Amino acid sequence: MIANRPIGKSLNKGPWPSPVSITIGGFIRVHYRVAKESFFYVSSHLGTSLLVWLLIGIALGLPAGLYLLERNLGAMSEDWQGKPGISLYFELSASDEAIEAVAQRLRQDVRVRAVSLVSSARALEEFKAYSGLADALAVIEYNPLPNSMRAVLADGLEPLQLELLSVSLTDLPGVQEVVVEKTWLERVTAITELISRLGFMLAVLFGVAAILVTSTSVRLAIESRLDELKVLKLVGATSAYMRRPFLYFGLSYGMGGGVIGAMLVSINISLVEEPLAEFLGSYGGSLNIIGLDYLFVAGMLGIGGFLGIVGALMASRQRLADLQVD
Repeated sequence: MIANRPIGKSLNKGPWPSPVSITIGGFIRVHYRVAKESFFYVSSHLGTSLLVWLLIGIALGLPAGLYLLERNLGAMSEDWQGKPGISLYFELSASDEAIEAVAQRLRQDVRVRAVSLVSSARALEEFKAYSGLADALAVIEYNPLPNSMRAVLADGLEPLQLELLSVSLTDLPGVQEVVVEKTWLERVTAITELISRLGFMLAVLFGVAAILVTSTSVRLAIESRLDELKVLKLVGATSAYMRRPFLYFGLSYGMGGGVIGAMLVSINISLVEEPLAEFLGSYGGSLNIIGLDYLFVAGMLGIGGFLGIVGALMASRQRLADLQVD
């Protein structure tokens, strides 16, 4: 006679445990354990990992640096577009009456919003402060810099109106040169477009390079654990199960490379920050670097991790598909 068994219990056939359905908690625990073991493997081979992180960091750092440069140039051009202007440089022999007459004409022009005069003495003091040539300029007996004037134009001024105004100012007495700031703005816009396209091409090329670096590193990790993988395949482990640790390898390599890339970009920005601030200060502007924030670092980590997983997936799929159990 067969004894009654409690409802919901099943016979345990053989020495193997009965299958258990995977819950969300179990899924998280399994992935946590695999991730922990993978990160431990990466940290235990620190020399190789540092080399891989550095290669991926360089591959990510250059396109990221160009991206920041493009953003900052775009912000500078937008700021200048909101304040179009014309700079006038007077002859050294120009009298104060001639300079004041030009200023009065500009103030009465409806196309001009504001007028500011920079005397030759002030220009010389600013040049001494920013150039570091105060001792050399002290030897000169006269001031070689002319008086200058800047006219801030009204918003929405058409390019043709801007050109007509600059031509009319050129013929005024005492005016030696008229510089339209729109020309400099067009150059900055062209440079920004060039950097944008160059950054896109380099991002694609270096992204492929990061994938190949990760793929090669993961392939070496697979070869070092080949006997273990053969045993797993012999007892019936699925390809997804065997591939999982190596995907975490790729994630570790990619995110580590993202951290190195963000550090390299930050170091390079800190090296050029002071001279760039002095350069912009000589034009009356201020340095305000945008884009280098927590979102940028998170983006570097995300992109690096994604490229690392892609490289690991390529290497593991190819190698595990060719795995033969003798």
